[in-house]
Amino acid sequence: MAGPDPYLADPEDLAVLLKVPAEDVRLLAALRAATRRFRGQVRHPVSLVTGDTALLDGTGQRVLQLPAAPVVAVTEVRVDGQVLEGVRVRKRAGLLLHPDGCWPEWSEVSVVYDHGTDPVPGEVAEAVIDQARAIYRTDPAIQQVTTGTESVSFAATAAVGVTAQWAAAVEAHRLNRGDDA
Repeated sequence: MAGPDPYLADPEDLAVLLKVPAEDVRLLAALRAATRRFRGQVRHPVSLVTGDTALLDGTGQRVLQLPAAPVVAVTEVRVDGQVLEGVRVRKRAGLLLHPDGCWPEWSEVSVVYDHGTDPVPGEVAEAVIDQARAIYRTDPAIQQVTTGTESVSFAATAAVGVTAQWAAAVEAHRLNRGDDA
């Protein structure tokens, strides 16, 4: 399996904005942290992954939800070890439609597929760069400031909020919205 790129944005683009080399260790750490945060919030890698295997349980329903989308290609579907032909795919939503009715309950469904996008959508890369800039500029060494009798404590993670751009990109690319209630 070819996994996702380690970053959802080009380190060179972030380097230009921060005026540091693209190989800067703090820059790469900030970009990696912003990438992990974005992937965690949308619940899938976003960038292209080839030859991924998803192990799912049969639901007794006609449709199965894959754990990542968009789907580029489905190479193989097996139900309890037997190859199943004729499965229809709704690529953008990551849905599989059983060709003969319903996915058998309590069955083990194995799907080999490619998913994600290449290149990463521009709004995702921009949101990740914006978040990485904020992470880069947060000084994790400052945790408490005391002046006279007043004291204020900071946490590095609390100091980095989200922008409207970030929220919009997450909402546009997030999967499995049904568990938000």
